Amino acid sequence: MIEKAELVEQIEKADLEIIDSTKDTWEKKIYLDDEKVLIVGYEKEERYEEEDPEAETVTTFYWYWELRNSQNWDLLFEKRDKKFSFCESEHGTLSDDDQIEDVVGDIDEEDICTWSEQDLIDDISEEIADYTLKWLKSLE
Repeated sequence: MIEKAELVEQIEKADLEIIDSTKDTWEKKIYLDDEKVLIVGYEKEERYEEEDPEAETVTTFYWYWELRNSQNWDLLFEKRDKKFSFCESEHGTLSDDDQIEDVVGDIDEEDICTWSEQDLIDDISEEIADYTLKWLKSLE
């Protein structure tokens, strides 16, 4: 079985690829021993209300991870409880990259985002590895 430190490194270093641009979903695939693949991704929260182009909007993204059989793609385990999230802010044509805080004042994203203001996988990679190792152990 893969060691935790090696799994954490793979989770942090694997490249994210867009898998569904209409839903803004990104994933990284980490192939493990014994025909298993760990999929770590995030998806944009769906919104049903109209956004005011003049108002500040905060978009939330939720991390998830799954363990699948790499041969037939059967789902073995998944974690999609929306516990880990990150946010991006926009105000008109300005985004986080444009220093929105300088234009509209401090943004209280921590009230909305339960994990981070940025999509830094390093913040949750150890927790993902812990879950994955428990799942793998239960399959032995």
